[in-house]
Amino acid sequence: MMTDATEGRPLRGALIGHGFIAERGHLPAYRECAGRGGPLQIVAIADSCPARRERARATHPEARIYDDWASLLAREEGRIDFVDVTTPPAFHAEIAHGALDRGLHVLCEKPLTTSPAEARSLLDHALRVRRVIYPSHNYKHAPVIKRVRELLDEGIVGAPSLVTLQTFRTTHAKGVAEWRPDWRRERRYSGGGIAMDHGSHTFYLAFDWLGGYPTAISATTSTLDGHDTEDNVACSIRFPTGMASAHLTWTAGARKVIYTVHGAKGAIRVEDDDLEITTTARGAPEVLRERLPSDWMDASHVKWFASLIDDFAGAVARREWVGKDAEDAVRCIELIGAAYASARRSGREQRLGAASLVPAVTHGGAHGLLR
Repeated sequence: MMTDATEGRPLRGALIGHGFIAERGHLPAYRECAGRGGPLQIVAIADSCPARRERARATHPEARIYDDWASLLAREEGRIDFVDVTTPPAFHAEIAHGALDRGLHVLCEKPLTTSPAEARSLLDHALRVRRVIYPSHNYKHAPVIKRVRELLDEGIVGAPSLVTLQTFRTTHAKGVAEWRPDWRRERRYSGGGIAMDHGSHTFYLAFDWLGGYPTAISATTSTLDGHDTEDNVACSIRFPTGMASAHLTWTAGARKVIYTVHGAKGAIRVEDDDLEITTTARGAPEVLRERLPSDWMDASHVKWFASLIDDFAGAVARREWVGKDAEDAVRCIELIGAAYASARRSGREQRLGAASLVPAVTHGGAHGLLR
């Protein structure tokens, strides 16, 4: 049914949704990848907004443009291999299921869905039709975050047992002017506020740094401006290996991220592009500093997306239908839902299911398990 990049041509894809992150993040990343001979290209775009379709025609005259995703899937059957879903979260599940039904791989913006049941259903569907489902967890591709992973692999601070994650934003991310620029403050489109919008980034980093999935969460939320979605969330999360605490806000005085990772031999601190390592790994305490330009102030994150797109292409090549990133995406939605449940109960701890330290990768490669 499908041809892959190893048979002489790139994988051809369709972008579903042509808003800010699609135009400013995903599409430039595909161009960057194509410029260095990457294996993916966008040949079709769908958007429900006439003005956004006109914008797509102007900037991507080579792409076929559609006014809805269902028409695109029907008319592009046999001409595309994957879809990249960049709509608001409320539409992710339906579009992804529709693409999987037609034998297409799916790259999907975070959060993968707005409910755990929908997210798990997508993974099951991907396994059933043997197509890749891959979430857009782009923070893992920031250079400074990649460096944290390298340092942890080197054991410079020992096994992490405490993680703190603070995300400060002065407002919610704005959408395009032509279509509901404040859709993140409308629950019917977003599924929630900052926990739904930024929680995935926070939680998948915590999963990675603490080496597993959480067992419980206590959370509180607040809404300061009268919308039906929260603009502040603070939570404490228990893991089999330690603790994480997180604070996410849309009401900060400055845009910034501050992360710390603590182990028995020291700590790592990230503040935007700056990295500070305090370690006793070589005896006497040392403080090391590095700066890794990561463009945190640029919300388009083109280079992060280019790295992520390469990983998605790799998952397709490996026939890795459901990998760790996909499982992380489901666990993120479970944790976001548990945070909301805890907040409704005035911060009472909400227990989660059994933790998994090493989630399985499910694929059809020569040495893998084909399910």
